[in-house]
Amino acid sequence: MQISGHEVIIAGGGPTGLMLAGELALAGVDVAIVEKRLSRDVEGSRAGGLHPRAIELLDQRGIAGRFALQGKKHYVVPFPGVMLNGADRPSRHNYTLAIWQAEIEKGLAGWVCELAVPTYRGREVTDFSEDDNGVDIVLDNERMLRAQFLVGCDGGRSLVRKKAGIAFPGWDADISYLIFEADMSDQPPSGFRHGEKGIYAIGPHEDGKRFRGVVTEERLMSGGKPGHDELHRALVAAYDTDFGVHNVTWLSRFTDAARQADAYRKGRILLAGDAAHVHSPAGGQGLNTGLQDAVNLGWKLAQVIKGISPDSLLDTYHDERHPVGAALLKHTLAITALNRGDARTTALREMMAEVMPMDEPRKWYTALMSGLDVHYDLGEGHPLLGRRVPDLDITTGGGPTTVFTLLHDARPVLLNLSTSGDLDITGWGDRIKQVDATFEGVMKLPVIGVVETPSAILIRPDGHAAWTGAGQTNGLSAALEAWFGPPLGR
Repeated sequence: MQISGHEVIIAGGGPTGLMLAGELALAGVDVAIVEKRLSRDVEGSRAGGLHPRAIELLDQRGIAGRFALQGKKHYVVPFPGVMLNGADRPSRHNYTLAIWQAEIEKGLAGWVCELAVPTYRGREVTDFSEDDNGVDIVLDNERMLRAQFLVGCDGGRSLVRKKAGIAFPGWDADISYLIFEADMSDQPPSGFRHGEKGIYAIGPHEDGKRFRGVVTEERLMSGGKPGHDELHRALVAAYDTDFGVHNVTWLSRFTDAARQADAYRKGRILLAGDAAHVHSPAGGQGLNTGLQDAVNLGWKLAQVIKGISPDSLLDTYHDERHPVGAALLKHTLAITALNRGDARTTALREMMAEVMPMDEPRKWYTALMSGLDVHYDLGEGHPLLGRRVPDLDITTGGGPTTVFTLLHDARPVLLNLSTSGDLDITGWGDRIKQVDATFEGVMKLPVIGVVETPSAILIRPDGHAAWTGAGQTNGLSAALEAWFGPPLGR
């Protein structure tokens, strides 16, 4: 049995696994991906959009432009029964980018390839065992890999999660849906409809010839690959005809089950993306949340591997991301329930459709669905503390730039926006990029609105504020040590 080693093995080369691999490679970690697909091809369209915060994360690494030209920008956010205007979200990327998962993976894979991350393609993690120093990982029951950490980005049926014995509690499925791409002999009606159990819809594929649709099944089905007969029955039940459906190029089933790993970390095993949380695709947040998982985990895992931070830093990954995943599950359950077409739910949906366009509910919901409202609990302080730092237009000694540009190399930044210049990071200078700059505008946070601009901001590699100053340095040393390890020489 051949044995080779890496510092981190990622099981799964989908968007979450690719994003995590890029984050780790930027930090100088020896990381490799294990992906069971022989090629980068993605079956069907799958996920169909990047939300504002996900685009911001890509912009923080300087790669957002790779995706922007391939998708169409939409400034509305759908809520059951109404479209909400999200154009006033305080972000440079205040839109959803309509782009299929295949193109998202292609863009991320190109970035990861440039970072020289190896991929064991056509292979699958089938077993592993953990000891005090690392993890022995078996591929296809024959080849052995050794790593310090194994991260499961291997989807909702995650073998890594199951083998690690991590519980996956939640809500069982109540409804199942078929999603498909096919030709149709007869022209179907476009748009969404509300059936007794849930939504169904058909629309033209971008090639203008085929159709893409989703339809609720009459009774709950789970497991197994659905067949043409099942699609025929579901279409007839919903539309009284199957529109002569044929040449089905993609047919898959999903349910409204909502489950979440009760631990995102167990020793040297970690989970991210669908391996950590599964839910209905209502709202389209799954892929986007997985990217956020990856960016939160990457720099922390890198610092632990490099001996910069203690192992306990990895516990903050669960502490910060698990509540986000839990909220996501509840939101998708609520959206799924509101999309039912019975008389009582229809009355509720129509009432909510009048409430949600009101200014405050609209701002709350559009920020929520965009991932712009995420707030990690880092204690009392400035409203920015624990939230993502906006992409401010600033001026440094080198000229005009932006906050996100400072984060391209995934290093933490101490941004000094005052003229005092008395910020002392002695002992952390090798880890923190200190930047003196001026900012002439106003700082505006989603939902909260305009806030006082801090005199200084300690920005984590994931773009969240770890400390803010108000003309003083109280708490700076403690924040530096908490997030970026003890100072040199101690």
